[in-house]
Amino acid sequence: MPRHLEERGTSESDCTSSSEGKVKLKREITLINGVAIIVGCIIGSGIFVSPRGVFAYCGESVGLSLVVWSLCGVFSMLGAMCYAELGTSILRSGGDYAYILEAFGPLTAFLRLWVALLIIRPTTQAILTLTFAYYIIEPIYQQCEPPDAAVRLLAALSLGFLTYINCRSVRWAMSIQDVFTGAKLLALIIIIITGIVCIARGETTYLKNSFQGDFKTEDITLAFYSGLFSYGGWNYLNFVTEELKDPHKNLPRAIWIGIPVVTFVYVFANVAYFTVVSPLEMLASPAVAVTFASKMFGVMAWIMPIFVGLSVFGGVNGVLFTSSRLFYVGAQEGHLPIIFGMIHFKRCTPTPSLIFTCVLSLVMLTTSDIYTLINYLSFIQWLWVGVAILGMMYLRWKKPYMPRPIKVSLAIPVLFFLCCVFLTVIPLYAQPMETGLGLLIILSGVPVYFILIKNKRKSATISSISGKITKELQKLLEVMTPEKEESLLTD
Repeated sequence: MPRHLEERGTSESDCTSSSEGKVKLKREITLINGVAIIVGCIIGSGIFVSPRGVFAYCGESVGLSLVVWSLCGVFSMLGAMCYAELGTSILRSGGDYAYILEAFGPLTAFLRLWVALLIIRPTTQAILTLTFAYYIIEPIYQQCEPPDAAVRLLAALSLGFLTYINCRSVRWAMSIQDVFTGAKLLALIIIIITGIVCIARGETTYLKNSFQGDFKTEDITLAFYSGLFSYGGWNYLNFVTEELKDPHKNLPRAIWIGIPVVTFVYVFANVAYFTVVSPLEMLASPAVAVTFASKMFGVMAWIMPIFVGLSVFGGVNGVLFTSSRLFYVGAQEGHLPIIFGMIHFKRCTPTPSLIFTCVLSLVMLTTSDIYTLINYLSFIQWLWVGVAILGMMYLRWKKPYMPRPIKVSLAIPVLFFLCCVFLTVIPLYAQPMETGLGLLIILSGVPVYFILIKNKRKSATISSISGKITKELQKLLEVMTPEKEESLLTD
């Protein structure tokens, strides 16, 4: 570590321990911030753009689709309760990567990191930024499609801006998360209140005979799959546990507040949609919230695309924040270059991993195939959640005396794991080519692990070059390796 950084780190840094002079991540995420991360990461563009997926698979049954939205919220809550136990017994950032590492060792954890690094995280961020850019620009080009170059440029600029904010300060990043989570909730509250007013006026034509519909059992399973995709992000707070204040209390509290709020908002937003938007319009609309606004708000309908854009912007910030912590923890375990496991000596932000995350996403912005890739790998999210829950049950047997401030009934992880298996197996039959590609990408990490990670022997020349590059990057980015807290280590 360059001497001038060590000296400055112990004298000027506002993130050092006053008694030990150690640079480490600060616990700056409050309970409100935690709720904002959960709500902000779950509520993206889905509830505004495509509730029609659930509606279509429910055989155009309004009542059944509302039941599916409600049950998806309950299912997400069960999973979050399992993650509350994991997150309070294994106090490390990194989410399911950290839990899989603890339960099944480095190879399985590396494969989880590998697929997140290669596809899931950067493509998710790229798609979210493109969605944000589209809805911000769309009101300007009301008579035609926005230029592709303009959409991609704004997406890149927004991603760069959020990366800068996250590099500067955790508090700044959390302030953005709080503000934009409030904005998306405000938009949905406007929709819900408008729906209540319509119901009070007796406009309930589309809600009558709500359980009539031509639905099939196999299609309902796809409706649940579509609904659960919209609840994705319920476990993202577990990726930043090391920066959460009093995680034993605030992690479960944030979960118990955030997910019921999302469930309530999702269900009643759909009720509001069905009071105004006909079933045919629901199936034909590219963005249900925009159709809703155009019918109810007249000349002010332009505000809804703006709200959708703001909603997605907050989602980008949340995914960027948590992705960087995933790569940061992976680097600390030796699964990525050590530079990505360092933090800024003064600001206590994982600057290298944030920049790394941003660059990966910018690369994805250069291709339109990212939509196909993310669809190919959507089932992998549930595959790895299932592995993490399996690890939870394994740790109960392997390490029965591990401290567990929260311990849920065994029936909950068993039921949730079986549902994860179901959600993973269904795509194998429905989309064998896509899921096969996803599995191949996972397995491609095996030779990478044994060649680059497991085999620590390197030539003196490679080690020397690697060391020099790391030192120069440390000087450029003003970063250093943080001290680990003993309390974060498990038995």
